[in-house]
Amino acid sequence: MHILFVDESGHAPPPSKADKVPVFVLGGVVIPEKVWPSLRDSLQQAKRRYGVVGEIKWRYFTKTHPKAKPNSMSHLTAEQKDSLRNDLLDAIVQHKSVRIIAAVVDTVAAYETSRINTADDLYHEAYKVLSERFQYFLQDVEREAGVRVSGLIVCDNRNSDQDDRLKEFHQSLLQGGTYMSSYKNFIEGLFIAASHHSVGTQFADLVAGAVFRNEARGDRRFAQHLASAFRRSSNGSVEGYGIVRVPKRR
Repeated sequence: MHILFVDESGHAPPPSKADKVPVFVLGGVVIPEKVWPSLRDSLQQAKRRYGVVGEIKWRYFTKTHPKAKPNSMSHLTAEQKDSLRNDLLDAIVQHKSVRIIAAVVDTVAAYETSRINTADDLYHEAYKVLSERFQYFLQDVEREAGVRVSGLIVCDNRNSDQDDRLKEFHQSLLQGGTYMSSYKNFIEGLFIAASHHSVGTQFADLVAGAVFRNEARGDRRFAQHLASAFRRSSNGSVEGYGIVRVPKRR
């Protein structure tokens, strides 16, 4: 069993705000069930080491302003935050069976296509390409192992209406259709988990943040740290495998 944990960097903007949020990232980390306990232990040990009580979130690594609402990492210095982040990124890459897949959306270009008209459409299209690559990953593992390989998806929760619409969209993907992937390796429907209760979605949040920094800010440090974990083609290409772009580049 492999589990794809999914979280976003920022929020999918409506058409009127696409120019202000030109990049949206949906990040995913594929964790085999046998590896999950080790990543859980790495997260818990890191939190104890740095005195963090509560959730690890990418945005908490930024500088804490005096008037800002306190969070679980407010007590850490900038150097301690960097060290903690590096420890958690190390925890991902040290497991060779863990893989990263991220959907990178050019929001302005996406809204120029005929099929994307709302923020839901934008999020769902990113989710679709992410889930397709997860299915392809499962097929690859199954082919190499010579045994049946199953997978399921766990997403960070948003609001209840958004979560319900995403669950319905997920079910429509499983039912299939023209020009759609066959999700024959998936188990059940989509699972939604509050990130503060989910080890996997906290790691997915780190992946989404690292990819966003690379794509939107040109800050390659964190994506480079994770480079070995990205899903790749047989010739080592990340584009279209570990990084999937919406709309697809021609």
